[in-house]
Amino acid sequence: MQNDGVVSIYQRVLEPAPGSFFLFGPRGVGKSTWLRGAFGEAHWVDLLDEALYQAYLADIGSFAAELRSLRPGSTVVVDEVQRLPALLNEVHRHIEQRRFRFVLSGSSARKLKTAGTNLLAGRAVRRLMHPLLPEELGPDFDFETALQTGTLPVVWTAADRRDALTAYAQLYLKEEVQAEALVRNLPGFARFLPVAALFHGQVINVSGLARDAGAARTTVNAYLEILEDTLLAFRLPAFEAKLRVRERRHPKLYWADPGLPRAMKRQWGPLTAEERGPQFEGWVAGLLRAYRDYRGLFDDWGYWAPGNGSSVEVDFVLRRGRELVGVEVHAGRQVFETDLRGLRAIADLPGVTRRVVVFGGDRRQKTADGIDLLPVPAFLEVLQGASLFP
Repeated sequence: MQNDGVVSIYQRVLEPAPGSFFLFGPRGVGKSTWLRGAFGEAHWVDLLDEALYQAYLADIGSFAAELRSLRPGSTVVVDEVQRLPALLNEVHRHIEQRRFRFVLSGSSARKLKTAGTNLLAGRAVRRLMHPLLPEELGPDFDFETALQTGTLPVVWTAADRRDALTAYAQLYLKEEVQAEALVRNLPGFARFLPVAALFHGQVINVSGLARDAGAARTTVNAYLEILEDTLLAFRLPAFEAKLRVRERRHPKLYWADPGLPRAMKRQWGPLTAEERGPQFEGWVAGLLRAYRDYRGLFDDWGYWAPGNGSSVEVDFVLRRGRELVGVEVHAGRQVFETDLRGLRAIADLPGVTRRVVVFGGDRRQKTADGIDLLPVPAFLEVLQGASLFP
């Protein structure tokens, strides 16, 4: 996995920002391929080129000298910028003094978060690239395959997706974690990964996860931050609202692609009954997150559940302005009354304008109290048409 470039056979939804910007995304998501297509005429700095990386590391001034040879107003792509954050000082200077446009890509934000790193003081916005969406895959999209192996381009375009996922998990540890010295105890982190994969789509209690992983709570907190900083996972907070019951405070954990938790668990083949629900929910979470980042689908989100031990829950509550939309994910082909309790519990929440169940059936329906039951194809139409909010 020397880079995340794959054959460019799919048109991506992501649009370049008008000025300088950071582009983040996990390894294998297709950043380099997209950048080559969008900025083919730009001056290119590839920090995965080991000789170039070592040259800049030995003499950071050579990067400035290279930039000085370019005309004012030039566009420069720096791929895998997290490998050498010190370059950002010169990036900042050339944006200010010579009106350069920089596109700065990376598969990890961890080193860029350290104290003293120049994050360009708002002169470069942040963009995130996600795994392939159904609308990007077009006729190649297959729902079952997406849930089983995910839609990372490096996996989706592989001759053997199982082998590609296995290699991805191994190379993540070797190239992203070990090579960048993100953890001191690599075997401990490797033992943590399959345990964290079991929590995909679940409310995560760090103490419980630490117990299951056989590690200290502070260590597990650090490991979770590494997963987030390397863009393999994200945590969804509890929705904050003044309801009559107290919401839970623990977040939910989601992996960024359905293939990732299966790779970490070394679980292959058709989905088991126990897997289907979390995989389906995690896939929907990824879709919502992608459409938020690409098309501004909503402003903020969380899950809702009362903190009184009740099993009532709403998987996602999306906020746009003062409007709220509740989204529940149900893997079964039929939706029963008990599956609607969460959405009915938030009906009186100020601002709720729509309640939706995404389910595994094939017929669109609506309940007497206005809850939309959407099969996957109908839900995708709603997302692609930006019509989730009324």
